[in-house]
Amino acid sequence: MSCGPVCTNLGLKPGQRLTVKGKVSPSAKSFVMNLGKDASNLGLHFNPRFDAHGDVNTIVCNSKKVDEWGAEHRETVFPFQKGGTAEIAFSVNQGDLTVHLPGHQFTFPNRLGLAVFDYFDTQGDFTIQSISWE
Repeated sequence: MSCGPVCTNLGLKPGQRLTVKGKVSPSAKSFVMNLGKDASNLGLHFNPRFDAHGDVNTIVCNSKKVDEWGAEHRETVFPFQKGGTAEIAFSVNQGDLTVHLPGHQFTFPNRLGLAVFDYFDTQGDFTIQSISWE
């Protein structure tokens, strides 16, 4: 899986939002966006799968604590298209994160209890065009 940019020392706190805009590869199988403390401690592993790991047009979310994965959460609303553009925003709340997708949003619990999200990376079939946070 190809790796995109890695951001550290983000300092995302409750009340703040990270917005990612980019382009999905025309031959996309899946892509990943990770938010957390570091690569071994992820508060949110966001993984839209076009056709990967037995899932088709499904968003799989998870968390990872000291390299141990938690229970997977699946979203069946799939607003992504191969070769299309996408805007995905992550809002940090007190006890969870809200994932904002085109025409849909859902929350994922902050299982690690992180007060600050310092780490963000992307992997797979997605090219970032811009990252912003407020």
